[in-house]
Amino acid sequence: MRLIILGPPGIGKGTQAKRLCKRYSLSHLSTGDMFRSAILEKNAVGNIAESYINFGKLVPDDIVLNMVEEKLAEIEKFRGFIFDGFPRTVPQATGFKKLIDAVGLSLDKVLAIHGNNSILLERLSSRRTCSQCGKIINLIFSTPKVYGQCDRCSGDLFQRDDDKENVIIKRLEIYKIQTEPLLNYYDNENLLLKVSGLGSIDDVTARIERGVENLIKAA
Repeated sequence: MRLIILGPPGIGKGTQAKRLCKRYSLSHLSTGDMFRSAILEKNAVGNIAESYINFGKLVPDDIVLNMVEEKLAEIEKFRGFIFDGFPRTVPQATGFKKLIDAVGLSLDKVLAIHGNNSILLERLSSRRTCSQCGKIINLIFSTPKVYGQCDRCSGDLFQRDDDKENVIIKRLEIYKIQTEPLLNYYDNENLLLKVSGLGSIDDVTARIERGVENLIKAA
């Protein structure tokens, strides 16, 4: 099974993707995690990505596609995957189609989670990142045992620039302008499944899994 999970910043794509991977034994490919790792490593890709991400901008399509192509090469062809946070633009989607076509693969479904902007703003501005291990927590759902410290490694927690309110508002605006056309693109490809992101994490998981189970039954 090969899936994409789409949705605005803060909708919980990563959480849901990890749950799907565990249930269906899929590889989890998150471009956000890839870029955050590159930024922590301070390598060339990380330096370029950081200059865009910190200002709420999308990383250029060619850089994203090159990174995705490298990751695809690491996955066993027989194993399924779920891309989380990719593609972000129609050019990325068409570029990705060429990549998987070239290796004889195809997408099974694109899951699009949607939600309310005011809720997303609250969620994102409550995120904190560990300066040492990179773990992300949300103060709404998880309070550190020691204030300001990571429960995993005791590193200092900080608010990333792209989790500050002014940047979040810009990110949501960019999503609407540049990423929402993907819904039309994948709808035209008969791949789109829309899922409400309202309610608890378990509620959203249940909705997604119903859709995936229907996909499996129809296969």
